[in-house]
Amino acid sequence: MDKQQLIISQLEKRVSAFSEAVAIPHPPSGWVKAVRNALGMTLEQLGKKLSVSKQAALEIEKREKEGRITINSLRETAHAMDMKLVYGFVPKDGSFEKLIDKKATALAKEIVLRTSQSMKLEDQENSDERIAKAIEEKTLKLKQQLPKALWD
Repeated sequence: MDKQQLIISQLEKRVSAFSEAVAIPHPPSGWVKAVRNALGMTLEQLGKKLSVSKQAALEIEKREKEGRITINSLRETAHAMDMKLVYGFVPKDGSFEKLIDKKATALAKEIVLRTSQSMKLEDQENSDERIAKAIEEKTLKLKQQLPKALWD
């Protein structure tokens, strides 16, 4: 296993812990307000713990709900409520392997079909079976090499 594959494998293990969290919907009011209310904490109390006014605490809740809050602000707010902020990235396809496979397959199709089109213009057209095999082989190579072009 090469270095890049090892890094991906290790990251996959770390990220897998977040997979279930993806299914948890965000509270409509935002996490800060939902947690604060669940704890029975007032805005004044949260503001005091953060060394800010009640209005500033309300602004934090508003920014979080609107998605305009910084990670650092969320971390500080969580700490003020005796909580810990946890965040991470989870591939939409469920795993890094699936993400890389999808990107490699798309790029392989583009490369092979471009070549196939040139050959067709020169009356050297390949069969659909041969094109599919070429795409499969190119996909495998791209997955092994992980070229930067995969992410264009």
